Amino acid sequence: MQGFSDGGAGADLAQLQSTMHTIEVACTSIQMHINPTAAEATILSLSQSPQPYKACQFILENSKVANARFQAAAAIRDAAIREWGFLSTEDRRNLISFCLCFVMQHASSPEGYVQAKVSSVAAQLMKRGWLDFTAAEKEAFFYQVNQAILGAHGVDVQFIGVNFLESLVSEFSPSTSSAMGLPREFHELCRTSLELNYLKTFYCWARDAALSVTNKIIESDAAIPEVKVCTAALRLMLQILNWEFRHDTNSTKVSINVFSAGVRHDSASSNRSECVLVQPGPAWCDVLISSGHVGWLLSLYAALRQKFSREGFWLDCPIAVSARKLIVQFCSLTGTIFPSDNGKMLENHLLQLLSGILQWIDPPDAVSKAIKEGKSESEMLDGCRALLSIATVTTPLVFDQLLKAIRPFGTLTLLSTLMCEVVKVLMTNKTDEETWSWEARDILLDTWTILLVPMDGNGGDTLLPLEGKHAAANLFAMIVESELKVASASVANDDGDSDCLQASISAMDERLSSYALIARAAIDVTIPLLTRLFSERFARLHQGRGIIDPTETLEELYSLLLITGHVLADEGDGETPLVPTAIQTHFVDIVEAEKHPVVVLSGSIIRFAEQSMDPEGRATVFSPRLMEAVIWFLARWSHTYLMPLEEANCHLSHDYEHQHQSIHSRKALLSFFGEHNQGKIVLNIIVHISMMTLMSYPGEKDLQDSWRDLAYAFTNEKSLFLLSSANQRSLAQTLVLSASGLRNSEASNQYVKGLMVHMTTYLVELSNKKDLKSVAQQPDIIMSVSCLLERLRGAASAAGPRTQRAIYEIGISVMNPFLLLLEVYKHESAVIYLLLKFIVDWVDGQISYLEAQETASVIDFCMRLLQLYSSHNIGKISLSLSSTLLSEAKTDKYKDLRALLQLLSSLCSKDLVDFSSDSIEVAGTNIAQVVFFGLHIVTPLISLELLKYPKLSHDYFLLLSHILEVYPETLAELNSEAFAHILGTLDFGLHHQDLEVVNMCLGALKALASYHYREMCAGKTGLGSHAAGQGNLPEGIFSRFLRSLLQLLLFEDYSPDLVSAAADALLPLIFSEQGLYQRLGNELIERQANSTLKSRLANALHSLTSSNHLSSTLDRVNYQRFRKNLNSFLIEVRGFLRTM
Repeated sequence: MQGFSDGGAGADLAQLQSTMHTIEVACTSIQMHINPTAAEATILSLSQSPQPYKACQFILENSKVANARFQAAAAIRDAAIREWGFLSTEDRRNLISFCLCFVMQHASSPEGYVQAKVSSVAAQLMKRGWLDFTAAEKEAFFYQVNQAILGAHGVDVQFIGVNFLESLVSEFSPSTSSAMGLPREFHELCRTSLELNYLKTFYCWARDAALSVTNKIIESDAAIPEVKVCTAALRLMLQILNWEFRHDTNSTKVSINVFSAGVRHDSASSNRSECVLVQPGPAWCDVLISSGHVGWLLSLYAALRQKFSREGFWLDCPIAVSARKLIVQFCSLTGTIFPSDNGKMLENHLLQLLSGILQWIDPPDAVSKAIKEGKSESEMLDGCRALLSIATVTTPLVFDQLLKAIRPFGTLTLLSTLMCEVVKVLMTNKTDEETWSWEARDILLDTWTILLVPMDGNGGDTLLPLEGKHAAANLFAMIVESELKVASASVANDDGDSDCLQASISAMDERLSSYALIARAAIDVTIPLLTRLFSERFARLHQGRGIIDPTETLEELYSLLLITGHVLADEGDGETPLVPTAIQTHFVDIVEAEKHPVVVLSGSIIRFAEQSMDPEGRATVFSPRLMEAVIWFLARWSHTYLMPLEEANCHLSHDYEHQHQSIHSRKALLSFFGEHNQGKIVLNIIVHISMMTLMSYPGEKDLQDSWRDLAYAFTNEKSLFLLSSANQRSLAQTLVLSASGLRNSEASNQYVKGLMVHMTTYLVELSNKKDLKSVAQQPDIIMSVSCLLERLRGAASAAGPRTQRAIYEIGISVMNPFLLLLEVYKHESAVIYLLLKFIVDWVDGQISYLEAQETASVIDFCMRLLQLYSSHNIGKISLSLSSTLLSEAKTDKYKDLRALLQLLSSLCSKDLVDFSSDSIEVAGTNIAQVVFFGLHIVTPLISLELLKYPKLSHDYFLLLSHILEVYPETLAELNSEAFAHILGTLDFGLHHQDLEVVNMCLGALKALASYHYREMCAGKTGLGSHAAGQGNLPEGIFSRFLRSLLQLLLFEDYSPDLVSAAADALLPLIFSEQGLYQRLGNELIERQANSTLKSRLANALHSLTSSNHLSSTLDRVNYQRFRKNLNSFLIEVRGFLRTM
């Protein structure tokens, strides 16, 4: 149908009403599911019509169908963005003014989604013209918005004004901006301008809007519309504080005040949690800090909280949620917004916030009880998040001191008490479902981790004040009690999945590492605690042996071993881990090694583990699960403590005096398990325990027997043929992979041959039958062949260095039989696909290991295979087939062709990864020629219709781009038909919907044009006759692609991410076809009727190839210059060219 153009100034009422009626009918049809395709086309034509603004405005102002108004707003947006360069400055202003006036005039409309859409359109258009509008023009728009936000036109309009600013800030933020077909530089310039010149102003407007309605909200006993305004204003303030501030006017680096003593400076701290730091810079201090803004916000929430204290649901209503989120975000405020006053202003700021947040989380037991009785947990969780934010921006000492200004205890004590309460709730709840207490525990653990991670960068642990150490000790005791209770309760849990989760040490590692940090903060208390807990359980085992079921105690020991292993030692991550600093620097009064608490604890565990050497004790106490934990503990512990290099472990601290006091204690600890003391004895014990574990727990022996039975059944019994194809393949793959555990390569290869010989023998014998054609079509034979092909494929995919030779010989033995089977089963698409997939997997696993002669044999086989497949499949799909059969045939062919493309890609890899001892050129084999020959055979089978399959399309263009980038010279050797087909698919790929495919095609085009240009500059022929026009294509290929690429860049839709790749392809095309480029430029200029636009276009075309000192070479610097030129060119002309 025709578009809905305004038809110039004379668009009459009847035409506008007709357009509105058509769009209304289309919208109604979509809602009623009546011919939706035609309806969608009608709506799309409105967006695509040139200058449909009057029609769209008429629909917005007069239509009774809300969806029609929504679509009209969308059409204004699409047309204006497309035609922006063509529109006059007045037209641009009028469109934005219309949208703003519309939403304000209809502020009370019940169709909120239409209002939101029109507001969003106004924001997008304002951003599109941001770099074009003068400061005065922007001020005119914002004066109108400011008047609305101040409430001059009523509450509804006030809400609309705030909502518009939300849309505007969202558009200017990179993570939420809308696509406009412009490069990233444009979006970055807009973002920077808004941040420096307007963002703070918008925040003040939002604050003033909230201030203007809060008194009325607090005084009113009923729901009033002002609540909606206040909620939106709070939401806008939160959105602005979430902005990624990048421009600090007082700092050229990061926005962190290095003079503020209470601020954390460790770069890792902000990466250990989801807390987002807010660093707006000193220009925001007056608005956010010194103006009393935080006090007002806290008072507002406290007043509303008290007023609605009896209504439990209020905590989750929008205004409460928005206020709390804003308060939590204020806790993350840091950087140069605070002056260099030794952290005083920051501490006052955080104390004020903490005072307001206390009522959310204190007293913890009362809060927990209220939640249990039905109160929402959201406020308590936000309180935990606030503590996490405060911990992120302060040191542990400052964090603890904050609360002491208003309470008799420190913040660390509150944190400990709060988490203890959360842990108690976790112990009480028996459910496996994640509850609020799970989330609270994770947030609070993150808080402890933030506080306790080393801050000095040299591995030293954070030192807490005495009260903080007591708090940490109490918390760790509660944590251990909780973990032991969970461990003992798990005995009665018959849920197998839960057991699997508990058995995974690595799955618990993150939580256990946090527990270890808490324990080390009070190491003087926690090490003796762990020693006592171990002693109690060891005694319980001995006293109840043969009388009491020890399972619960064993589970508790399992949990204790994991916790203790993390407390005593760190994971090495490839290096020898040091003794934790907290352990090195404590226990300074202990100089007798055998009395050192760590020695006592370690010794008790090692002596317990040594009891596993006794067969009777092993049978009654040491289950495989417990031995897993014992071995894990001994391995982790021995890396750090067993015969350490004292020089490496003597970690120096900055406090020399403290270091001197603890040096004797440290030496006692490090030397006790050293080479000249107890180290050799302990090493001997650990070695014997390890040997006993391998020999005494018969899981491996049972596995070997079962494995042997399975391999025998796989080789000799047909019952396994009943397995599904995926299971056949997986079973063969698993059995072949097990060969890596045999003694040597010879044994591995012999095992694989014995495992697979029955398959190859069967296939060879079948192919030698005189009546093969008739026998092969029997259903049981087809099933057997299919099963064997699946097994061969599984074996091929499991090939490794140790089994490569056996897998190679298996493939070689079935080469000729496969060619015969390819002929016999040419109408059995499922069998053909299995055969091709085996060859793909086999070649992929073998090609990099093969010597020259072997490579030649494989390539010869692949060529014969390709020729045979091609002869059977060209023209196989007939248009006379029914639609169902046609679809099935296309799918089968798609799968086959994808396998063949993967085969060619595998052959290509020989040039990249080659482990052979001689070069393939020795056998006269040229991979490039082979791959192009295969491409010559395969490409006629790949139609443009088949390239619509995403996976096939990706594999084809990946191979094509690789070939053209690595072997462009070989392309000239293809015949004209194959060459034309490849270029046709390349042109198809340039307009593909998949961004990755288009990128690959642009890369291929760049390689092709660059090769030709460089060759021509060197006086050679380049692509020779292929570069010139032939037959029905008188124009050369580079002329053709130059036109196509310019058409795409100037007139079609594409992702801005493609501009750089397109520039790299366009530059050599312009160099290769300079005459055509000049003609195309002149044609574009002459088509412009507007003299101003004609001049702009001429200047832009000239600058494209001359700005930034662009030269005629194809080097890296020149490509970078041209990318900048193309970005500027598209910003300048794309908008008005698309309206021609």
